[in-house]
Amino acid sequence: MSETAKRMLSGRVYDELRDAILRGDFAPGEALRPQELAGTHGVSLAVVREALVRLVGDGLADRLTNRGFAVPVQTDRRWQDLVEARCVVEPATLRLSIERGDLDWEARVRAAHHRLARTPAVERGAVTAEWSAAHHVFHRVLLEGCGNAVLLEAFDRMWLAGELARRWSAGRTPDRDYLGEHRALEEAALARDADRAAELLTRHLTLTAAGLPGSA
Repeated sequence: MSETAKRMLSGRVYDELRDAILRGDFAPGEALRPQELAGTHGVSLAVVREALVRLVGDGLADRLTNRGFAVPVQTDRRWQDLVEARCVVEPATLRLSIERGDLDWEARVRAAHHRLARTPAVERGAVTAEWSAAHHVFHRVLLEGCGNAVLLEAFDRMWLAGELARRWSAGRTPDRDYLGEHRALEEAALARDADRAAELLTRHLTLTAAGLPGSA
């Protein structure tokens, strides 16, 4: 098999495993056994291992010494650390975005919020893929006005790792007003109120951390 074909197969397996982990098909701490996954996906062991290594890099899997791979454990301190990192990076990036964003950025923020607000969030007791995608787009567009590719790449990596934690916390905060939180973020950003926008974003991220199992 050529290296190009191997990368394509590994990318497919990565996408399928990522989506399965985020859907909750694997329980926290459950082993991700390369041999079994190779059989399930009809690919070689090398292809599966490459996909698993990518998942480890994205924070969606752990590589355990002498024990292979596993889904991260819910109570791991890393999730609190991740939110702390996001509370440092994202509000600062949002400030830059509000300072530098042009009229096109304002229009994209408004459009992204409109789509998010009108996309059904839950279906059969689970967060919909459509809402998750719209949620990601809204938060990313808020920051895109900064014009800094390094900061946006950092956001993308932390978002994917944080998506697992967010889905774990979703059912623990049934009274949380997600619509109101996002609407307030949009309004503050478009009003160019950087202090309020940064404060709202920090609170938004902190509430997600508070809903995780094992948190105070």
